[in-house]
Amino acid sequence: MRPEDLSLLNVPGSVTLHDDLLLVDVARPDLESDTYRGGLWRVPQDGPPVRFTFGDRDTAPRISPDGAWVAFLRASDGGKPQLHVMPTGGGEARPLTDLPLGAGVPVWAPDSSRIAFVARVPEEGRYGTEEGTSAAAEAPRRITGFRYRHDGVGFTLDRRPSLFVVNALADVPQPVRLTEGPYEVATPAWTPDGEHVLISASRDLDEEGLHTDLYAVPAGGGAPILVVRSAGSAEHPVALPDGDVLYLGEAFSGIHAVARNTGLYRAPLRIDGEPSTGVRLTEEESVGIEPMPVVPTENGILVTVRVRGAVELRLVPADALDAPLDKLTLVLGERASVKSFASHNGRIVAVSSTPQSPGEVVTPDGTLTAFTGPLPGVRPLQEITAVSADGYPVHGWLALPEGEGPHPVLLNIHGGPFAQHGWGFLDETQVYAAAGYAVIQANPRGSAGYGQAHGQAVIGGFGTVDADDIIALLDAALERPECDAERVGVMGGSYGGFMTSWLAAHHGSRFKAAWSERAVNAWDSFTGSSDIGWFFANAYCGPDIEAQRAMSPLYHADRINLPFAVVHSEEDWRCPVEQAQRMFVALRHNGVPAEFLLFPGEGHELSRSGRPKHRFQRFEAVLEWWSRHLS
Repeated sequence: MRPEDLSLLNVPGSVTLHDDLLLVDVARPDLESDTYRGGLWRVPQDGPPVRFTFGDRDTAPRISPDGAWVAFLRASDGGKPQLHVMPTGGGEARPLTDLPLGAGVPVWAPDSSRIAFVARVPEEGRYGTEEGTSAAAEAPRRITGFRYRHDGVGFTLDRRPSLFVVNALADVPQPVRLTEGPYEVATPAWTPDGEHVLISASRDLDEEGLHTDLYAVPAGGGAPILVVRSAGSAEHPVALPDGDVLYLGEAFSGIHAVARNTGLYRAPLRIDGEPSTGVRLTEEESVGIEPMPVVPTENGILVTVRVRGAVELRLVPADALDAPLDKLTLVLGERASVKSFASHNGRIVAVSSTPQSPGEVVTPDGTLTAFTGPLPGVRPLQEITAVSADGYPVHGWLALPEGEGPHPVLLNIHGGPFAQHGWGFLDETQVYAAAGYAVIQANPRGSAGYGQAHGQAVIGGFGTVDADDIIALLDAALERPECDAERVGVMGGSYGGFMTSWLAAHHGSRFKAAWSERAVNAWDSFTGSSDIGWFFANAYCGPDIEAQRAMSPLYHADRINLPFAVVHSEEDWRCPVEQAQRMFVALRHNGVPAEFLLFPGEGHELSRSGRPKHRFQRFEAVLEWWSRHLS
């Protein structure tokens, strides 16, 4: 795969299913228009997919319970996504909203007429609500709490999300705002009687803290009612006909929410009584669920679980209680990454990504689509294992280019750190392998998918066992004749950028050059500059400033002497640009041949969802850098 092949990636997103009607949204990066284009497709059980809508950016389809309507989001050029509805038999799409900041994913009521959704509401005078007033001319923001901005969104304190309900079948649809206040609202779901909408919201409806609980909001209007007090967090509720509610959650106290496996919970739903507490249906240590909607079926509850680099669709028994991973039936997704799924009347469908494909619609019996088709030069992944310095097992992958080698090597480290490399398609791996590099991907301690203890092993110890694990896997790969141990580069983004900087300082003799992207380099300033810094640094590193600095690559920069690329985005609020600036200046002061590549208008997610041209330009810059230093 070459950088220009980004435009070949037709990537399915979410699926919706009712009887034989299966719809999926598909998007692709358009390098010419520098945007993402796509629409909704109908996928028959036999035969090729058929285009269902013809908007440029149609996403998030949801079929009504009676099967008569489909709601979805449509964005025009330069506009925000707005809610639309159309008959499932075909016809014109009718807009339901015209909100200044757009609408969120639709959720149908049981009566198949009303739709709940979440939308951000701007304060008066901000974000274009006052004609003729530019953003630079707006009044100052008065900030009184930690949670006032978010990477990829911007400031949030003056455009909080609210719950809305709209009658989709009314002659003149009028969205009704049901919540208002300084708190976060997310993942709405209707009760079976259609009288309330369940939401995940900040504890005590307060903007501070990390805890969330479940509330019931009267669909006809009224104050939110606390119905479930979580053990730490609660989201993606599903109200059951028997009077209980399922939800996803994590157990933690205070700020200690990092490296926690998300579990499936069940609780009584008592809207008129005292709030309940849930029981955990899945074991905390072995089952880490991806945060996407759960689906109850006749045979159990469908969830997606991170397992050794895969994201598998698994079935949780309805009577489960603290069930470990081996008690959850594998439905699909082995050696793959499930991105979304749906079920209706016993039929199960999903969007699944593999090392060779960014995603296709699949069932337990096989693949239904070929949206992207064979990509040029795609290379397989080979599992590799190693033993770390303390005897701990390490797992990862190697992608080899064509030819005998020995090939120059790129050690590519994932972000998070509670995330994972794995069996899903990664365009970076394919672009680098096609350019002639052997690509190593490790899941060291700190990663997700290997048990909660594996993920928490780096708390208070960044740069210790995680670095040892990565070096052990690197050594295992370099034992292969296809890999050139004399030409090795290290790279990564976010936590991967942190580890790139750390390895350059502590194992610099192993590498010819480094590419550190959107990195955390200094935990002390990260605490005050990142959108999550107010809790994340203390939760991982502890509150002691000297301990934070000891785990900060910036304070070891004097040990770096290899060519070093500092790569960042101007509007990154997760790892703010000051993290890059401080490292670049320190390296240049020390005489290191460092370069600073800064992308305008992008946030933390540039490499995954940034403007298509910036993604293309980034790939060109990466390949140019390594051609200089590993040729």
